[in-house]
Amino acid sequence: MSAVVCASDAILAQLDDLVGSIGDESYTFESKVVKGGTIGKHLRHTLDHFKGAILTPSSEKIDYDHRARGTGVESDREEARREITMIRSALGDMDAELLSESVTAHVMCSCDGVCEDLGSTRGREIFFAMHHAIHHNAIINAIALELGIDLPDGFGKAPSTVNFETSTISAS
Repeated sequence: MSAVVCASDAILAQLDDLVGSIGDESYTFESKVVKGGTIGKHLRHTLDHFKGAILTPSSEKIDYDHRARGTGVESDREEARREITMIRSALGDMDAELLSESVTAHVMCSCDGVCEDLGSTRGREIFFAMHHAIHHNAIINAIALELGIDLPDGFGKAPSTVNFETSTISAS
């Protein structure tokens, strides 16, 4: 299994653990620190990116900007866990050939709706979704801290940050 698939699966597993460990009130709590943000909203956004990267047929453009908002994943932890399971299953089917498949990402470049199509590979887009997830996990971590929920060390930290911190500690 590729490093990108393994790392993405680990992020999704971490999110599944989080959703399984908190209650409904925490999942839908509207943060004051992250104005109006909820764990559920950030999770839905993260899963949308993974679904786009993994499930969009190569004959279609991956479009991260036009997605359904306000879906059940934002408010129903069990629905979120089912979606995570489905995405992890599809991710597990990614072999080297599928990861190197050419795809096109349709991206919005400005708030006036100007878009551009960018050539990419399925693996690169899955990496983008994973990297994007890490940043949303950092926001989820801030909401969790507001609720008094401690998340595992490294939750919401980029691999390069953890690597740097580990290297710095080892060098001391």
